[in-house]
Amino acid sequence: MDALDRVVKPKTKRAKRFLEKREPKLNENTKNAMLIKGGNANITVTEVLKDIYAVKKPFAVLYKRKNITRPFEDQTTLEFFSKKSDCSLFLFGSHNKKRPNNLIIGRMFDYHVLDMIELGVEKFVSLKDIKNSKCPEGTKPMLIFAGDMFDVNEEYRRLKSLLIDFFRGPTVPSIRLAGLEYVLHFTAVDGKIYMRSYKVLLKKSGCKIPRIELEEMGPSLDLVMRRTHLASDDLYKLSLKQPKGLKPKKKKNISHDVFGTTYGRIHMQKQDLSKLQTRKMKGLKKRPAEKSAEDGGATPKKSKSA
Repeated sequence: MDALDRVVKPKTKRAKRFLEKREPKLNENTKNAMLIKGGNANITVTEVLKDIYAVKKPFAVLYKRKNITRPFEDQTTLEFFSKKSDCSLFLFGSHNKKRPNNLIIGRMFDYHVLDMIELGVEKFVSLKDIKNSKCPEGTKPMLIFAGDMFDVNEEYRRLKSLLIDFFRGPTVPSIRLAGLEYVLHFTAVDGKIYMRSYKVLLKKSGCKIPRIELEEMGPSLDLVMRRTHLASDDLYKLSLKQPKGLKPKKKKNISHDVFGTTYGRIHMQKQDLSKLQTRKMKGLKKRPAEKSAEDGGATPKKSKSA
């Protein structure tokens, strides 16, 4: 039995908090990513991993030592690191003569590889090369995808989902206008994927709404898709399944029209309108004959006493 698979009973409060953090939850924690350097990674791949780590912090783990592994042939190393660091996303960088400047981006499901896509870096501009102001650490980015390939091709559609998972950051209930200061733009055209990152500048416009300008911040990548390892439709559907606790409860007798108006249906017992109390008016008074008919017959008149 693997050391990470056996049942562990905590002996300290710190270990207990650590295990509770990894327990299944209705609302998942923010997904962490591990960035792994291959055994033959060059300077370009190393700098790419460092810049992606700077963008992803603090929800990332960077492995500085080289790890000799081939994810498309053997995935046990990635699954071991996923259990060890509690990361469901990974980015593996390597370099060789057949596949230079190689990046493999993927995600896990139940500590097993779900999707995995290999990308080649054709051009790279690092954060250091662009001399502009940077966004603070932990800034949630706005993701923009341009290109018909992200909607037409199945591999590009899965890559889009994978990139959203990787860069989306924490889920927040609300956000202020000044917090929208970081943009990640992905463009798919002519068989290539262009990744650009911009800082949003809010300038004065003379009215309430500011004028928006984009300033390139880095990193900048020109990528080309190589090999893919996609999950089957059944496994992918299983990974998207939500627990019953998160599904909204259906409210009975409530409907909505096309304009968003809410209608409610109320069920009441059948009313007897004959006993309904109306306004007392002379014209609505019942005659003695009507009263006697309701009582079941005419009442005998009283005889006058002598």
